[in-house]
Amino acid sequence: MSKHYDVVVLGAGIGALSIAALLARRSWRVLVLGQGFRPAHYTFDGLSLARRPFTFLAGGTPVWRRILVELAQSQMFRRRARSPDPMLQIFEPRQRTSIPTDEALLAREIDREFPEVRRVVDELNAEVARANAAADLALDDDVVWSPGTFWERRETARAAAGLPYRRERERDLLAEFPRGHAFRDLVEVPASFASDLGTRLPPFALARLHRAWTHRLLELERGEDDLVDFLVERVRAHGGEALLSGQASQIVVRSGRVTGIRFDGDDEATGVQFVVTDLTSSALLDLASEYRPSRRALDARPRVEVESQRFVTSLVVRDEGLPAPLAHEAFLLPGTHGDQPLVHVQKSPIGSAMPGLTLLVAEARVLPSHAFDSRERSRVRAAIVASIERYLPYIERHYVLIDSPHDGLPLWDYRSGARALVDRAALRSGGGSVDAEAMRPLFRVDDAAGASLDGLGGEPMRFPLAGTFGVGQSILPQLGQEGELLAAWGGARVITRTDRRKEKMRREMWSKVELG
Repeated sequence: MSKHYDVVVLGAGIGALSIAALLARRSWRVLVLGQGFRPAHYTFDGLSLARRPFTFLAGGTPVWRRILVELAQSQMFRRRARSPDPMLQIFEPRQRTSIPTDEALLAREIDREFPEVRRVVDELNAEVARANAAADLALDDDVVWSPGTFWERRETARAAAGLPYRRERERDLLAEFPRGHAFRDLVEVPASFASDLGTRLPPFALARLHRAWTHRLLELERGEDDLVDFLVERVRAHGGEALLSGQASQIVVRSGRVTGIRFDGDDEATGVQFVVTDLTSSALLDLASEYRPSRRALDARPRVEVESQRFVTSLVVRDEGLPAPLAHEAFLLPGTHGDQPLVHVQKSPIGSAMPGLTLLVAEARVLPSHAFDSRERSRVRAAIVASIERYLPYIERHYVLIDSPHDGLPLWDYRSGARALVDRAALRSGGGSVDAEAMRPLFRVDDAAGASLDGLGGEPMRFPLAGTFGVGQSILPQLGQEGELLAAWGGARVITRTDRRKEKMRREMWSKVELG
């Protein structure tokens, strides 16, 4: 092996890029390969379309602040981010509720929309605030939130003792609200879209993610692209390499441990000490064809399976077709229309080069891949558009483009006044794909072995192949982005401690980094 890296990171999610930046900062030789990563946006005739929405809900969490402090980028990032106002809206058949940033305006909105449960809302808000204050203290500890060794489990158990609702997984935080009450949707719906769990959220995740939507919502001018650029810049600034278009075709294994990787089209292996990925363990093991973990090792791990997926549709519309008060984040509830999905819609301007146009990025949950056939794919785009038309009347007169990267159907072009079908091959030059792209999964955790942090975790961060670690959605799926960041911090801690010299350098570095 003529070339060697300390750490190769496969993937470009928030967890993968964060651990790459941290390890590069700690003087590890790091290479990032996108491993099939596609940018959040693609274009057609200069108009931007999206593969996925992006809402930075982890921007106010203790672990993200700790990462920024170590990277000495707190002030820089603060200048990039802003809080949208209103933060979000919930559309129901007979009601529209806005959540403004101003506490006084929020109180007036609650009085106007939910006067009959105002006391219960106040009690819930106080309970959620207490739970999140306790969680902030617990999650601010420098521990591994997917522990593997005896001492890690001991440290993490001590910190986790401060987490609320640890033994109350079935508790209903909204028990005081009447069944079917609209305020339940205001709490549960946004939280469900922020989590990577495909099943009902336990009370801790619900309280954590509801607080994130209503108090910690951050907006970046270019969305996910800004965050990816920011973290890649940090990797390169500290001597790491980032090839987001690169891909590993094989992981080389010797004596049950990773020793190298092979790039696509490269016969010679590149040496590596550790491999970190935002893939699931089964996807990573598919790359290590020479290695087969024991049945006993697999049975001891919680099973993480895909419960559902996120189907995304982009709509470029003229501004006059949108109501002026439409928030940056909106959730459209189907009500009694059972044939229409629950839809999350994100609004963003196309840019100064295309004035008068807005991009709406809509996502809905659909069946997992094995049950999502071509007939189902062709139906979902139309169902999402129908849900939007139901709540935004006359928008259909102002369509410019409509497309989804997930169904393989032609793009819909309305610029001539009627719908014209554009073959997907025409999207290739703008970064689009001809074939249907994979959807972002939502997981179900089957923890028969009882190994997942009292229900908080998913897959263990240490994968069965020695020297490989996971920092993706499957590690702490309940918490969404915060879960990926916690996995990244823990993985960086574990890897750093394998080299006493670098661990000593890190301790000395903390006397020089900015004060948070």
